[in-house]
Amino acid sequence: MMGWLEFALTWIAFFVTHSIPLRPPVRPWFQARLGRRGFSIAYSLLSLAALAWLIGAAGRAPFVPLWDWAPWQGHVTLVIMLLVCLILTLAIGRPNPFSFGGARNERFDPQRPGIIRVIRHPLLVALALWAAAHVVPNGDLAHVLLFGVFATFAALGGRLVDQRRQREMGPEWQCLHDAVTASSGNVIPASWTAASVRLVAGVALFGGLIWAHPWLFGVSPLG
Repeated sequence: MMGWLEFALTWIAFFVTHSIPLRPPVRPWFQARLGRRGFSIAYSLLSLAALAWLIGAAGRAPFVPLWDWAPWQGHVTLVIMLLVCLILTLAIGRPNPFSFGGARNERFDPQRPGIIRVIRHPLLVALALWAAAHVVPNGDLAHVLLFGVFATFAALGGRLVDQRRQREMGPEWQCLHDAVTASSGNVIPASWTAASVRLVAGVALFGGLIWAHPWLFGVSPLG
């Protein structure tokens, strides 16, 4: 029972650390003292710590099997994770006024939206795919709950982010949205060189995760 109790407590801690710091009265208070960049770094570190605790607690929870493991499940996870890595490297550090994680949003060009033309919230999509990919080979109750909740949370999170960004941006949100939808550039990158570098970085990230996975989680994704 202690394993399940810790698992429940980590969920509470996870949602508290991901909701309270973003509340309107709290976020400005921290930003005034840490700065926007300092707040983003602190919030990211807090989120990673809560996530690490949650994943560890899932591993310590009682093992309740729901389905058996099969070799093909690992192949499904690898294919999806390659896509996740490519989405991340194509999106991170790029202007994206529609979602969180964007950089230099004032430079966003709706005529050259790149991946934003197809995926308005690429980081949430990457999170949903990551979680769904890990449900397949982890057929015990604790991990199905862990990754299933993450996948659902990420899939529904885009609508919540849209509502928040619309409130913050006002009519500008709709104008940008319409311009991106009507853009003739579609997903053609402004620089093929930069896009190629990002794709190579995505493949490198994929390889790095495969290498580090046994050290971080004690399980090789290659079987």
